[in-house]
Amino acid sequence: MIELEDLYKRYFRSVYLYLLSITKDQTLAEDLTADTFMKAIRSIDSFKGQCDLRVWLCQIGKNSYYSHLRKQGRIDLVEDMPADKLSSNDESMDIRLMKEETSQKVHLILHHLKEPYKEVFTLRVFGELSFKRIGAIFQKTENWACVTFHRSRKKILEELEELL
Repeated sequence: MIELEDLYKRYFRSVYLYLLSITKDQTLAEDLTADTFMKAIRSIDSFKGQCDLRVWLCQIGKNSYYSHLRKQGRIDLVEDMPADKLSSNDESMDIRLMKEETSQKVHLILHHLKEPYKEVFTLRVFGELSFKRIGAIFQKTENWACVTFHRSRKKILEELEELL
């Protein structure tokens, strides 16, 4: 069983910084971080360990942020959020793609990437489709599209690091 105090001490900073990066509001990030840990404590038994605990906590935080935006009437659907707002790591990927030399290497890596990773990444980054729409194209779930995208991005980043 995960000790709740250890969980908070270990992951507070990561969750807070992640939420700060997507909200751009220190007070809101603090509130959402507290809310995230309250929700995590209530649902810790549902954590299956299929991903890193930090990722799980950040997902809870991101969902809390989207709920906050919906309550404020600022968004109707999460799928309508721009791709660059869906993950803090997307920003670093976009920066890498902006550099011409790196961009060419990414395209070369992408060219040799196996399916469905290649197509899901292309639809998400270049087609700017939501995970829901990508999932529908493949007749799979939204979660499948999200997981496949993140795996493809991880593969690209690993190969890119080897080239650089």
